[in-house]
Amino acid sequence: MTAKLDSAQLPGLLSQLPGWSLDSKASSISRHLEFADFNEAFAFMARVALAAERRNHHPDWSNSYNVVDVTLTSHDAKGLTMKDIELARFIDRTVSGSGAAA
Repeated sequence: MTAKLDSAQLPGLLSQLPGWSLDSKASSISRHLEFADFNEAFAFMARVALAAERRNHHPDWSNSYNVVDVTLTSHDAKGLTMKDIELARFIDRTVSGSGAAA
C-alpha cells in the first residue's frame, strides 16, 4: 500500500495541478474535461485506461458524449497518495495533447 499524503503536502502538490479540485471530505481530487466530440473523449479515456492499468491505479470516472469527469483517490489508503498525483500529471499531459477544454 502506498502511504497517504499528509494534508500539509497537498497545497504544494495541488498548485502543480491546475484544473484539479480537492474534495477534502472525500479525500479526492477531480477534474471536469470537455472534448470536441465523443471520439475525442473516448480516445482520451482509452489512453488513460492503458496507463492506469500499467500503474495498477484506476480512476473513478464518467463519460457523457464529449464530457469526462475524473476523480482520483487511493481507496486502499483511504485518501490521496502519490499514485493519485502521478496519474493526475499523466492525465494533464494527455489532455494537453488532445485539445480538450478544462
